[in-house]
Amino acid sequence: MDNQRLTATERRRLAAVLRQTHDSRWYRRALAVLEAHSGKPVAEIAKALWVSRQSVYNWIASFQHTRQVQRLADAPRSGRPPLWSEESELLLQALLCESPQHLGYFATQWTVPLLQEQLWHGIGQRYSAHTVRRGLRRLGYVWKRARYVLAPDPEREKKTANLPHRQWLAKPQRTAGGR
Repeated sequence: MDNQRLTATERRRLAAVLRQTHDSRWYRRALAVLEAHSGKPVAEIAKALWVSRQSVYNWIASFQHTRQVQRLADAPRSGRPPLWSEESELLLQALLCESPQHLGYFATQWTVPLLQEQLWHGIGQRYSAHTVRRGLRRLGYVWKRARYVLAPDPEREKKTANLPHRQWLAKPQRTAGGR
């Protein structure tokens, strides 16, 4: 690729990245540098890795500038700031302490769509169902399906007490294993 050849140590370090990393981006960059220094054309490397030729050139230049394998890894990024705030957390906690019927809903228990709607009315921010579920999990709540529980039968003892023992119901029709 270039008049600067890879040393044996650099080759070993790049090969170690290929063996050990779980980061696909770092893997592709190390592979591109190794392939380029072994004599493969940049266009062929770019096509095999599904990237542009300019990306391959940038990776090679970055490595040649410092000769450090770590420079091929992604730099830490801050990412998108979260929309979920402490205010949202407090409102969600306050909502869960009340019944949805107190707020005019025809439901006896909170559901994620109801919580989404009430958070939108309270804060003015629309949250996805996944975000609301994460907030619930942080507060220690788990979702369980509601089920009906019947009241115990007060006359159960009268219905089951002193039944005659019917032995003829329990006798087998045939003996085991034969005719």
